[in-house]
Amino acid sequence: MKLSQLASIFFILSCCMLSLLATAQDDVVDKKQLTTFDSNNAFEILKKQCEFGPRPPGSEEHKKTRDYLFTELKKYTDTVSLQPFTAAVDSFGIPKQRKTLHMNNIIAEFGSSHSETLLLAAHWDTRPIADKEPDKDVQLNPILGANDGASGVAVLLEIARILKLKPPPRRIVIVLFDGEDYGKSTDQMFFGSRYFAKNMGKWKPDYGILLDMIGDKDLEIPIEQYSWVANREYTDSIWKRAIELGLAPFQYRIGPAIMDDHVPLIEVGIPMVNIIDFDYPYWHTLEDTVDKCSPKSLEIVGKLVVNIIYEGL
Repeated sequence: MKLSQLASIFFILSCCMLSLLATAQDDVVDKKQLTTFDSNNAFEILKKQCEFGPRPPGSEEHKKTRDYLFTELKKYTDTVSLQPFTAAVDSFGIPKQRKTLHMNNIIAEFGSSHSETLLLAAHWDTRPIADKEPDKDVQLNPILGANDGASGVAVLLEIARILKLKPPPRRIVIVLFDGEDYGKSTDQMFFGSRYFAKNMGKWKPDYGILLDMIGDKDLEIPIEQYSWVANREYTDSIWKRAIELGLAPFQYRIGPAIMDDHVPLIEVGIPMVNIIDFDYPYWHTLEDTVDKCSPKSLEIVGKLVVNIIYEGL
């Protein structure tokens, strides 16, 4: 074989190798991009929920949202189920009249072969009244709940997408609680988490994180006080991880004690931490709308939770 022929063969082989290497590198880059928290995708999920309108239990919008969330989670895991329950509640605007609400927690499982279980939770219902509105004439109108409800759910659905592409090193149970924001007082709120706490069964976690009101454009997340008192070491490790990751909205200071879906689980012995920005001027008003939320805020919280899933604490 002539030297010129050998040179040609070597050139062709070199080109092939470079092409294969470039393709492999592209595949690595593509996979990394696909398994990175996508803030725009999360924000679209937030907006989609709000497109249904206010979503209080008992409404048609509530049912449509339930079906949407169930279908979305089904894209990422076969282990998705509804946990139905009922609650007797007071009717707003009609004194002394009671009614029964039919509600559902939505539960999805990832990494079922692992024994250690991390619970990730948010509530998917919205408040049926705007009781913090200064105008009393509109206080019985339902809120849209872009931040108070849709933001936490949006982060968890985006995380579900990542979990399908990159199986977690621990069992992850995502629970979307229903009936968190219903009542006039706290004894008629947190229905879904209370029911789940009493009926965990195979879903029982070793520890968990609750996401609530984390879409605010002006995000500031101090340490929630009930979480700190009940599970100081666990809570401390989460905030220190956020600081290590350079997530400035996580502030290492004790904030207010907030009754929320984490409390019923704390009461039955599950270490739970609430990540929440409760300093939100549009809370329980008609102004809790999409324009008050930010993809960047969703990304900040999502980045922390994804890191905890795959790196542990």
